[in-house]
Amino acid sequence: MLQSMTTEPEQQIGVGSPDAFQRLWTPHRMAYIQGENKPSGSGAEDGCPFCAIPSKSDEDGLVVARGELVYAVLNLYPYNGGHLMVVPFRHVADYTELDDAETAELGLFTKRAMTALRTASGAHGFNIGMNQGAVAGAGIAAHLHQHVVPRWGGDTNFMPVVGHTKVLPQLLADTRTMLAKAWPAAS
Repeated sequence: MLQSMTTEPEQQIGVGSPDAFQRLWTPHRMAYIQGENKPSGSGAEDGCPFCAIPSKSDEDGLVVARGELVYAVLNLYPYNGGHLMVVPFRHVADYTELDDAETAELGLFTKRAMTALRTASGAHGFNIGMNQGAVAGAGIAAHLHQHVVPRWGGDTNFMPVVGHTKVLPQLLADTRTMLAKAWPAAS
């Protein structure tokens, strides 16, 4: 049972008893809640998904774009539609561990991500940032990644606040294709 629940869950038989609540089932979130795909340790060989993604096809890994030192990938558990991350290929945990070239390309890919999201979806604004360490909220603290979350006026409604559910209007594979097409060419 989740810690936020204050009472024992009611056992449902069939569709359950009718009540005033509408239910949106998001079973894909259970994988995140239970820690699926989280590394077993802090090393690259300990099941790090950010180290495994580059060996997959762009479609299978949800990779939007690849650079020399970093890549952009959609978040499997997005805060908003189009939520992506810029990730160094090298397995490092802390921003201060990046070399100058990695730091520069991470910044460049962040700019390109913003451009692609504006082009593809008309994003009005962005939340951009890194959670450094588990205590700071990093879901995968062992491999640095920067979040780029598009925002639109009125994109916050009752669902995340009351229902603890985020409604995404598009499949991740479709979002990946749309953003890959809108990704700016290298200059």
